[in-house]
Amino acid sequence: MNGINPTLAFAIVTAIKAGVLIFVVVTAFAYLMLFERKLLAWFQLRVGPIWCGPWGLLQPAADAIKLVLKEDLTPATADPFIYKIAPALAVLTALMAYAIVPFGTFPDGSPISIANPNVGILFLLATGAIGVYGIALGGWSSQSKWPLLGAIRSTAQLISYELAMGLSIVGVLIIAGTTSLQGIVAAQSAHHVWFIIPQIVAFLIYGITATAETNRAPFDLPEAETELVAGFHTEYSSLRFGTFFVAEYINMITVSAIGTLLFLGGGDGPFVAQIPWLTIVWFLAKVGLLLFIFIWLRATLPRLRYDRLMAFGWKVLLPIAALNLLVTAAIVALRGHGI
Repeated sequence: MNGINPTLAFAIVTAIKAGVLIFVVVTAFAYLMLFERKLLAWFQLRVGPIWCGPWGLLQPAADAIKLVLKEDLTPATADPFIYKIAPALAVLTALMAYAIVPFGTFPDGSPISIANPNVGILFLLATGAIGVYGIALGGWSSQSKWPLLGAIRSTAQLISYELAMGLSIVGVLIIAGTTSLQGIVAAQSAHHVWFIIPQIVAFLIYGITATAETNRAPFDLPEAETELVAGFHTEYSSLRFGTFFVAEYINMITVSAIGTLLFLGGGDGPFVAQIPWLTIVWFLAKVGLLLFIFIWLRATLPRLRYDRLMAFGWKVLLPIAALNLLVTAAIVALRGHGI
């Protein structure tokens, strides 16, 4: 962009990147929902959505139209401003993480991402922690007992499992020697080993805590239909109701992408040295595998009782994550380097 102020040019390019990324992520969310419904139907020996378009491919569009046409109600006793802004807050915090996720590398080795800060993993942990505010505010502002109970459950669940998740990630940071996401991927590529091998315990802990933080089965206590009607979004309708589901599925993609970067080598895979663009294909394939596991767990496992969920986080996962971190730190200190 010759003749344009560099700061303005940077802002324009960043805005274009963000717009393209939001479009891709929202489209991915729509078809992730369709993929989940098809996969659950297959698990349960059903057909699944087939009527909207060929093979049901237009089902996400039909669902969106249905939500748009529904009446948007606000409870008379609700706090109107917070009630209306809470769903948008949930989606915005879910989208923030994609600002620094490297989806692969260009032929020159630079990451395919909007930004590449040196403290990338800390940024992701921060955005994940504030994501609960949308749920908490939505449940509280509804001024109804079921949403409030769902919001309290979601907040307690995130606090309980965020600690174990953080400790599982620190082990990876110690081995890689950096908090940059691109640096972590490069460390795995340089040593020709994905961190899932030396950090299999951390990977399992991360997977369990990620499932709990995204409120997915068997940890979907904040919206337990048999106990809380629909949980924190009981009073919501129309697009605002759907917005909470957008946030949930985007968070699923986010934690799968982070797990891919930390433990599965990011876009690393066969033939990437010869064809650099394959990094995107390998990255998306690994993310897709982790998303499949999310859906598989939903179809397989029953919902845990709430007190057992909390006890499992504090009494089982947290001590194991701390022990894994101590062992990892001791081995790295004795060897004098990462792997």
